[in-house]
Amino acid sequence: MNSLIGQFDISDDRIKQIVAETINGADDGELFLEYSESEALMFDNGRLKTANFNTDQGFGLRAVAGEASGYAHSSDLSEASLLRAADAVSTVKGGYSGTLAAAPARTNRHLYGDENPIPSPSFEAKAKLLQEIDAWLRAEDPRVRQVTASLAASWQHVEIVRADGQMVRDIRPLVRINVS
Repeated sequence: MNSLIGQFDISDDRIKQIVAETINGADDGELFLEYSESEALMFDNGRLKTANFNTDQGFGLRAVAGEASGYAHSSDLSEASLLRAADAVSTVKGGYSGTLAAAPARTNRHLYGDENPIPSPSFEAKAKLLQEIDAWLRAEDPRVRQVTASLAASWQHVEIVRADGQMVRDIRPLVRINVS
């Protein structure tokens, strides 16, 4: 997946126009797009007890006017859905005339790759790893009676579009193993 904004049924320029018009007159705001995948496996009492996979996508549109903020969200990446969100969010301005805050400085460093950790290794290999952890712990000490091992992975792709047209993105891979 190269771009989340490209998943909409309209052009990038049209999206930027809608965001700019919605946030114009507010102090701050943005369009936040997210696509995420998550997987979790749990090996308990010598067997694979649970396995889950989930995919989510959607957007949130926000405008801040003084002390008030308006927010709308949807999982439907369409022009109609974005326009409905823009109508809802625009009401927060209600005659308010603010000045758009400057974009935050880009200070992030690229600390990890963009690869999605979920597809590899295979589901079978992940289940086997948890089984091996269980067997190893039990072999280490005969007093071990209960072993729970879990493996969780997630991959989150985020894009933010500001009213001034600035776009930023972040890819957030995460893998975690818990053993108790």
